[in-house]
Amino acid sequence: MKIARHTKIVELINKYHIETQEELADKLNESGFNVTQATVSRDIRELKLTKVAVDGGRQKYVVLQGQESWMSDKYIRVLKDGFVSMNMAQNILVIKTISGMAMAVAAALDAMQWSEIVGCIAGDDTIMCAIRSVEDTLTIMDKISKIMANRL
Repeated sequence: MKIARHTKIVELINKYHIETQEELADKLNESGFNVTQATVSRDIRELKLTKVAVDGGRQKYVVLQGQESWMSDKYIRVLKDGFVSMNMAQNILVIKTISGMAMAVAAALDAMQWSEIVGCIAGDDTIMCAIRSVEDTLTIMDKISKIMANRL
């Protein structure tokens, strides 16, 4: 749940000019995450968010540039921990995960922002990824295979 929440936080601060922890908590609650200001405070610390000045002296939260590599490593770990197998059906990639891990793995795939993936739907142990084309599906399968081959 934390990974999905962190992914949503990054999405929200990129979409909106969020100045305060309270505003961020409100946006998260509107998005279906039941959070308190204390949870948001911890998330901001863990994500290493910072505030920058924007128009008219206002401020907003942003992700520091160096953060992307750390986030990517985190999402790769989630993918490796949850992944079981994958099969393609034209431009649909079906990924099997360990029971209960599908949502976290789908959130990790979404956070990787691979342009070939249009979106993911997750159940308990299965993810359906809509991919732009059959060729792109093969590209994504190759990317995932390479990540899995580097298992620790």
